[in-house]
Parts: sequence; structure tokens; C-alpha cells
Amino acid sequence: MRSSREGPGRRDGGERVERPSPRRRATVDYMRAAGRRSVVHGLVEADVTRARERIRAIESETGERPSFTAFVVHCVARAAAEHPSVNAYRDWRGRTHVFDAVDANVLVETTVGGDRLGVPHVLRDANRRSVRSLHEGIRAAQAARDPTDLSLAAAAALRLPGPIRRLVWRLPRWFPRRWTALAGTVAVTSVGMFGPGGGWAIAPTNYTVQATVGGIAEKPRVVDGDVRTRELLALTVTVDHDVVDGAPAARFVDRVVELLEGADGLASWDDDPEAAGDGG
Repeated sequence: MRSSREGPGRRDGGERVERPSPRRRATVDYMRAAGRRSVVHGLVEADVTRARERIRAIESETGERPSFTAFVVHCVARAAAEHPSVNAYRDWRGRTHVFDAVDANVLVETTVGGDRLGVPHVLRDANRRSVRSLHEGIRAAQAARDPTDLSLAAAAALRLPGPIRRLVWRLPRWFPRRWTALAGTVAVTSVGMFGPGGGWAIAPTNYTVQATVGGIAEKPRVVDGDVRTRELLALTVTVDHDVVDGAPAARFVDRVVELLEGADGLASWDDDPEAAGDGG
């Protein structure tokens, strides 16, 4: 009689059975918790031709290419500071906690073991920092020791039963201040960093507001009465409707697009970066 297994983790017919890693289980836990929020997704396009031209000019002048993600974080953080209703969490008692500092949780692209990964990193006080300061915070995170390393406590926590593990994702409702200290107040995730071309991405989130950066595509657009080819960024802005009403959310999105299209913060690249530090 033939054994049903031909080797560790492998079945007849070439099927391979793998156990999920602790980090994969954490991702699943996050998605389940985030899927319970009353979110609304807004799919918008922003003309980033001017910003991209300025980024290329800075690279030509200095030999250093500014992070496009840092530029987006700058615009989102500034808009959130101007519209603080999105920089908030609602607790289990129905109270809204509004924060002054905009702490942006970003996906930082790094390479581990030959694979390109996006790992979370919090840029503290993003609304008070220059694009260059945010850029340097992202570059420092990319150059840090393997960001996927887990402490012994974190590794042990990710091996707990699912219902217990998923309790951590309820922190925004239970303890908004503690969640902010751990993971920030807004999120910026860049799907476009992993491939060229246009297109939007829609993802659940555990934040009151999240900006998901999609692709950039060249499209015709009317500018000053003429049809010109422009670089248009596909941006998804996700807002928790339990915390923010539609009108304030729309004004926030309009402001983000305005700042992106105006290349806000890129003209002063040569200024000294601000001293505000990051949090991990």
C-alpha cells in the first residue's frame, strides 16, 4: 500500500502543504478585523506631472532621487492636519479622539533574502516635517537591520490562538492613544512600488483614513484649453464612515489632490530637513 505522503509537507501528485508563517497569520488577523469597519473607498486621479518633473530635476541636480512615497505622505499628513476629523479614532464608548500630530504608517519597500517586501514603519509628526525629512526617515528604515525580525515576545504572541491574537486589532476602539503610539493615526500604502502602469487598489484598513497609492499612467488631459499628455496617479482614499462624515471626507480628499498636483513641499528640497524623529 502506497503511503499518502512522499516527503515532509508533500502529498501524492505533487501537492505541497505548507504551514502559514507567524507574519502571514498576523496579516490574516489584520484583514479580518479591518473588514468589520464601515469604510468608504474613493477612487481619484491626481495629475502628478509637475511633482514627477521636480523629482527628476532634484535627482539630476543632487544625484539623489526623492522618495515619491515621502511626497505622498507629506501631502496626506498636511491635509489631515488641516482636516483633523480624519486624524481621529472612535472608542468603544462612541467618543472620538482627535490627535494633533499626524503619525503616518507607511509600507517601506525593502529586500530580504532576495525578495522585495513592504514592511510597516511609522513616520512621527509627518505634518510638521519636510518632504526631505520624511524621505530620510524612509531611507533609514530601508537601511536598518532586517525589519522582518521579530522579538521573542512578538514571535510568541503570533503563535497564540487566533481569537486571542486578533484582540490586538481592537486597540483602536479600546485604547486609541495606545494604538496611535503603536501604529500611527493615518496609513499610506504604496501598491504602485511593486510594478509599473496605472490602476487602483482597494484594501481594508484598521485606520480612520488610508491612502493607497496605485500606479501612474500617461493619459490625455485638458490643460489650459489644450489636450496634453499628463502623468496621472491612481489614488484610493479609504475613510471610516463611523468616524468621519461624507462632506469632511470629501474636503480632505480634495485637499490631498490639490497638494499632490501642486507638488507641495518639493520646491524646498534644499532646505535642511526638520529634526522630528521617527517611531517604529
